[in-house]
Amino acid sequence: MQNPHSRYQPRFDHPFFQQAFKELVGLLAAEFDGSPLIEFIDTFMYGFWGEGHTWPFGNNPFPDYQTAERTWTNMLEAQLEHFSKTPLLTNTQPDYSRVGNSELVDRTVRSNNWIRSDTIFIENEQIEALSNRPPWIAALLEQGLPGKPPDPGAAYEEVSPAENIIAHVTDVGANYWSLWNFHQISAKNLMSYYQAYPASFDRINRRIGYRVRPSFIWSYTGGGYLGLIVGFANDGIAGVPGVLRVTVKSQDGKALKSGCLDAGYPLPGKIRQAQFVLPHVTDWKGLKLKAEIEVKGMRYPVRWACHQKLNDDGSLTLRANLRP
Repeated sequence: MQNPHSRYQPRFDHPFFQQAFKELVGLLAAEFDGSPLIEFIDTFMYGFWGEGHTWPFGNNPFPDYQTAERTWTNMLEAQLEHFSKTPLLTNTQPDYSRVGNSELVDRTVRSNNWIRSDTIFIENEQIEALSNRPPWIAALLEQGLPGKPPDPGAAYEEVSPAENIIAHVTDVGANYWSLWNFHQISAKNLMSYYQAYPASFDRINRRIGYRVRPSFIWSYTGGGYLGLIVGFANDGIAGVPGVLRVTVKSQDGKALKSGCLDAGYPLPGKIRQAQFVLPHVTDWKGLKLKAEIEVKGMRYPVRWACHQKLNDDGSLTLRANLRP
């Protein structure tokens, strides 16, 4: 089907458009790259809303596929160059319009940026990319709830469409879920779905993304020094979208030892251990464990997702919790 609106599309490969695009990206990056208020920037792609398609229309304004792919990879590289601190978020949209989407997704992941999807129910290609991404790559799902009030009669085997959606968001291990109503955004409708199915909403609220905590903590002495071995757990549904840095601090806040786990670790439902050698410490009790996440060279504070009371900065003060 030919796009009746194609005459309004620019020739993206024209030098004038390319120059204007690079200037715009540079101005945006100067204002927002590395801003603590912004977690990610959506990658600009082809088509409606820059999501990589003009479905259901199959044509595009390029003379051939090679020109289209080269144009969009060059535009992605411009965005990667300018947004060196804040992650870019590229849509996993299948290449319906034949403009090189798979190459953009591949370059996004290989440069440690993130991916997203606007719908996953009808596109198995996106499910595969999201579910099998490297654990240090975050994924965002824009999966809307029905745009009408909950209908108890719409359930199959006591599972409603909303609960089905939540289960699929959990299944692909999302870091973020864009909560909205499909084409009929309404705060009232959203609240009505929560009131109808609170258990499902509360469950994903507790588990979406990563939920990291120190699960096992051992102390030992050897060679005249004290050491700690910590087993970190992840109660979330996604890996750590970056690198988890852990710092052992003294009671007065002085950093004694700091190091990073492998990117993406600990994995959901798994334990990852780390050793801290503390040659100038005689007692582990009262020490503090502080967590940060490193993403594209930037560090952000992390609060441990544990039952124990935390300090104001999100760190955990170590204390005995087992009776002798």
